[in-house]
Amino acid sequence: MSDDEREEKELDLTSPEVVTKYKSAAEIVNKALQLVLSECKPKAKIVDLCEKGDSYIRELTGNMYKNVKKKIERGVAFPTCISVNNTVCHFSPLASDEAVFEEGDMLKIDMGCHIDGFIAVVAHTHVLQDGPVTGRAADVIAAANTAAEVALRLIRPGKKNKDVTDAIQKVAAAYDCKIVEGVLSHQLKQFVIDGNKVVLSVASPETRVDDAEFEENEVYAVDIVTSTGEGKPKLLDEKQTTIYKRAVDRNYHLKMKASRFIFSEINQKFPIMPFTARALEEKRARLGLVECVNHELLQPYPVLHEKPGDYVAHIKFTVLLMPNGSDRVTSHPLQELQATKTIDDPEIKAWLALGTKTKKKGGGKKKKGKKGDKAEEPTEAEPMDATTTTNGAASQD
Repeated sequence: MSDDEREEKELDLTSPEVVTKYKSAAEIVNKALQLVLSECKPKAKIVDLCEKGDSYIRELTGNMYKNVKKKIERGVAFPTCISVNNTVCHFSPLASDEAVFEEGDMLKIDMGCHIDGFIAVVAHTHVLQDGPVTGRAADVIAAANTAAEVALRLIRPGKKNKDVTDAIQKVAAAYDCKIVEGVLSHQLKQFVIDGNKVVLSVASPETRVDDAEFEENEVYAVDIVTSTGEGKPKLLDEKQTTIYKRAVDRNYHLKMKASRFIFSEINQKFPIMPFTARALEEKRARLGLVECVNHELLQPYPVLHEKPGDYVAHIKFTVLLMPNGSDRVTSHPLQELQATKTIDDPEIKAWLALGTKTKKKGGGKKKKGKKGDKAEEPTEAEPMDATTTTNGAASQD
């Protein structure tokens, strides 16, 4: 794209208008998450809630920038997914799917919104039950949340991506959980949901990424998935995959008429952002998508699973690396957790005690005391291990 250089130079957080667009997208996706969560009840159909999340984002973004001369693209940046129990991610079923929630299910809601290509994403874990979450279910959510809090403090200018990978492993181990392999935290840029700077969740010989240093005015989607199982999820059924993204650098002359029809529809409606096959005509989509994927015109987002009985938690947030510190713009308070483990490791405590602001300007409540881990951001550091207070996540906005 010829605009690349211009975007690189101008369209980052040095522009107040860009910051406003990120924050507006974040506000909408936070509200959409709240709405979907409020309607997740036993026997509710998963597809209905996924559709509700997407519709709400389309409605709210549609009301913005209506009267501007140049059309501003806006809407869903990542389709609403609700992955239950040992399903790890990307479950956003087709309209014909009858799957429903059950009492006690652990739900992972994942969604994204963009305004003018400036993307805010969020994922949140919730157990469908009254009262506090206890036992291993609480451990796995606390592990994801504590890892997210540590990542927030280590993704700052001058730090390296490897520092974050190592730290989140250590946090998960403290809760006797695993970080799930294959999950990447990406830099976000205008119209780019999977930027080149990434943080690996788990370093392994199969997955290598370039060493990178975080810089001021960058934006990241920090993506943490924890499991009480092995953390090596598997694809069980390709038919469950419904989310795809156009691979913009690939071309191929499709043979089947259904494929050409579907691919043309995708190019018109979803040229850049991930989309759900629900938005396409279902019968043709089933046929056409296969050929598109086989020739790498589309990148699939597979539905992955841990073993039955494993608990999987997912926390994802968007952070703006502003000159005055890190600004976490997407989050949602967690339920009360009564984890079986507490954080005793001094290195993890020290990470949690770090502030997220670098200067006094802005972020008042994040600059309390510097002495002990509990003086700084009391609701965000260790108290959450004991019981409640992972609600600290909400105070970031």
